[in-house]
Amino acid sequence: MFKNTPFEAIAKSMTDAAPKFNADAMQDAIKPVQDNLKVWADLAQNQAKEAQAAIAETMASIQDIKDPQAAFEVMKASAEAGMAMFAKNLKDATSLSFGQFHSTVDAIEKAHPAPEAFSAVAKNLKAAATTAENALETAMEKGAAAAGTTASKARKSR
Repeated sequence: MFKNTPFEAIAKSMTDAAPKFNADAMQDAIKPVQDNLKVWADLAQNQAKEAQAAIAETMASIQDIKDPQAAFEVMKASAEAGMAMFAKNLKDATSLSFGQFHSTVDAIEKAHPAPEAFSAVAKNLKAAATTAENALETAMEKGAAAAGTTASKARKSR
Protein backbone atom coordinates (compact mmCIF):
# COMPACT_ATOMS: atom_id res chain seq x y z
CA MET A 1 0.00 0.00 0.00
CA PHE A 2 2.66 2.56 0.97
CA LYS A 3 5.48 3.39 -1.39
CA ASN A 4 8.77 4.94 -0.47
CA THR A 5 7.89 8.62 -1.01
CA PRO A 6 8.30 11.23 1.72
CA PHE A 7 4.57 11.99 1.86
CA GLU A 8 3.59 8.34 2.12
CA ALA A 9 6.29 7.68 4.70
CA ILE A 10 4.84 10.47 6.84
CA ALA A 11 1.32 9.13 6.31
CA LYS A 12 2.44 5.64 7.37
CA SER A 13 4.12 7.00 10.50
CA MET A 14 0.98 8.91 11.40
CA THR A 15 -1.21 5.87 10.76
CA ASP A 16 1.02 3.67 12.91
CA ALA A 17 1.17 6.24 15.72
CA ALA A 18 -2.54 7.19 15.80
CA PRO A 19 -3.63 4.40 18.16
CA LYS A 20 -0.86 5.40 20.58
CA PHE A 21 -1.95 9.05 20.72
CA ASN A 22 -2.84 10.20 24.22
CA ALA A 23 -4.57 13.58 24.37
CA ASP A 24 -3.87 14.01 28.10
CA ALA A 25 -0.16 13.38 27.61
CA MET A 26 -0.13 15.83 24.71
CA GLN A 27 -1.83 18.49 26.86
CA ASP A 28 0.68 17.88 29.66
CA ALA A 29 3.54 18.28 27.19
CA ILE A 30 2.13 21.53 25.78
CA LYS A 31 1.22 23.11 29.14
CA PRO A 32 4.74 24.48 29.91
CA VAL A 33 4.85 26.12 26.48
CA GLN A 34 1.44 27.68 27.06
CA ASP A 35 2.54 28.89 30.50
CA ASN A 36 5.71 30.44 29.06
CA LEU A 37 3.76 32.21 26.33
CA LYS A 38 1.28 33.55 28.89
CA VAL A 39 4.11 34.98 31.00
CA TRP A 40 5.57 36.69 27.91
CA ALA A 41 2.15 38.07 26.96
CA ASP A 42 1.64 39.41 30.48
CA LEU A 43 5.09 41.03 30.46
CA ALA A 44 4.47 42.65 27.07
CA GLN A 45 1.04 43.88 28.17
CA ASN A 46 2.42 45.40 31.37
CA GLN A 47 5.27 47.07 29.51
CA ALA A 48 2.85 48.49 26.93
CA LYS A 49 0.64 49.88 29.69
CA GLU A 50 3.66 51.52 31.35
CA ALA A 51 4.72 53.08 28.03
CA GLN A 52 1.19 54.38 27.34
CA ALA A 53 1.00 55.89 30.82
CA ALA A 54 4.39 57.59 30.36
CA ILE A 55 3.34 59.04 26.99
CA ALA A 56 0.02 60.25 28.42
CA GLU A 57 1.85 61.88 31.33
CA THR A 58 4.28 63.64 28.99
CA MET A 59 1.46 64.87 26.76
CA ALA A 60 -0.45 66.18 29.78
CA SER A 61 2.70 67.92 31.03
CA ILE A 62 3.40 69.81 27.80
CA GLN A 63 -0.19 70.59 26.90
CA ASP A 64 -0.36 74.01 28.56
CA ILE A 65 3.30 75.01 28.32
CA LYS A 66 3.97 78.26 26.47
CA ASP A 67 7.71 78.61 27.16
CA PRO A 68 9.85 76.63 24.65
CA GLN A 69 12.58 76.06 27.25
CA ALA A 70 10.05 74.56 29.68
CA ALA A 71 8.72 72.31 26.91
CA PHE A 72 12.27 71.24 26.12
CA GLU A 73 12.88 70.37 29.78
CA VAL A 74 9.71 68.28 29.91
CA MET A 75 10.71 66.45 26.73
CA LYS A 76 14.23 65.90 28.08
CA ALA A 77 12.83 64.47 31.32
CA SER A 78 10.48 62.29 29.29
CA ALA A 79 13.37 60.98 27.18
CA GLU A 80 15.39 60.15 30.29
CA ALA A 81 12.39 58.37 31.82
CA GLY A 82 11.92 56.52 28.54
CA MET A 83 15.53 55.34 28.57
CA ALA A 84 15.16 54.15 32.15
CA MET A 85 11.92 52.34 31.25
CA PHE A 86 13.59 50.73 28.23
CA ALA A 87 16.49 49.52 30.38
CA LYS A 88 14.07 48.11 32.98
CA ASN A 89 11.97 46.40 30.30
CA LEU A 90 15.05 44.91 28.68
CA LYS A 91 16.28 43.66 32.04
CA ASP A 92 12.87 42.12 32.82
CA ALA A 93 12.74 40.38 29.44
CA THR A 94 16.30 39.12 29.83
CA SER A 95 15.57 37.82 33.30
CA LEU A 96 12.45 36.03 32.07
CA SER A 97 14.36 34.50 29.14
CA PHE A 98 17.12 33.11 31.31
CA GLY A 99 14.66 31.95 33.98
CA GLN A 100 12.71 30.02 31.38
CA PHE A 101 15.94 28.57 29.99
CA HIS A 102 16.88 27.27 33.44
CA SER A 103 13.38 25.80 33.86
CA THR A 104 13.61 24.11 30.48
CA VAL A 105 16.96 22.56 31.34
CA ASP A 106 15.46 21.32 34.63
CA ALA A 107 12.51 19.80 32.76
CA ILE A 108 14.81 18.09 30.25
CA GLU A 109 16.92 16.71 33.07
CA LYS A 110 13.82 15.42 34.86
CA ALA A 111 12.44 13.78 31.69
CA HIS A 112 15.78 12.44 30.48
CA PRO A 113 16.01 8.64 30.41
CA ALA A 114 19.29 8.87 32.31
CA PRO A 115 19.07 12.05 34.42
CA GLU A 116 22.31 11.31 36.25
CA ALA A 117 24.12 11.22 32.90
CA PHE A 118 22.54 14.51 31.82
CA SER A 119 23.19 16.17 35.17
CA ALA A 120 26.68 17.41 34.29
CA VAL A 121 25.46 18.78 30.95
CA ALA A 122 22.55 20.53 32.69
CA LYS A 123 24.89 22.05 35.26
CA ASN A 124 27.20 23.36 32.53
CA LEU A 125 24.31 24.73 30.49
CA LYS A 126 22.97 26.58 33.52
CA ALA A 127 26.40 27.93 34.42
CA ALA A 128 26.93 29.17 30.86
CA ALA A 129 23.49 30.80 30.88
CA THR A 130 24.19 32.49 34.20
CA THR A 131 27.51 33.78 32.89
CA ALA A 132 25.81 35.11 29.76
CA GLU A 133 23.06 36.73 31.84
CA ASN A 134 25.61 38.44 34.11
CA ALA A 135 27.63 39.65 31.12
CA LEU A 136 24.51 41.01 29.45
CA GLU A 137 23.39 42.72 32.65
CA THR A 138 26.81 44.32 33.06
CA ALA A 139 26.75 45.51 29.45
CA MET A 140 23.28 47.00 29.93
CA GLU A 141 24.38 48.78 33.10
CA LYS A 142 27.46 50.18 31.38
CA GLY A 143 25.35 51.28 28.42
CA ALA A 144 22.84 53.00 30.68
CA ALA A 145 25.67 54.69 32.60
CA ALA A 146 27.29 55.83 29.36
CA ALA A 147 23.99 57.23 28.10
CA GLY A 148 23.52 59.02 31.41
CA THR A 149 27.04 60.41 31.26
CA THR A 150 26.50 61.67 27.72
CA ALA A 151 23.25 63.35 28.77
CA SER A 152 25.00 64.94 31.75
CA LYS A 153 27.82 66.28 29.55
CA ALA A 154 25.30 67.70 27.09
CA ARG A 155 23.50 69.53 29.91
CA LYS A 156 26.75 70.95 31.30
CA SER A 157 27.88 72.23 27.92
CA ARG A 158 24.87 74.58 27.63
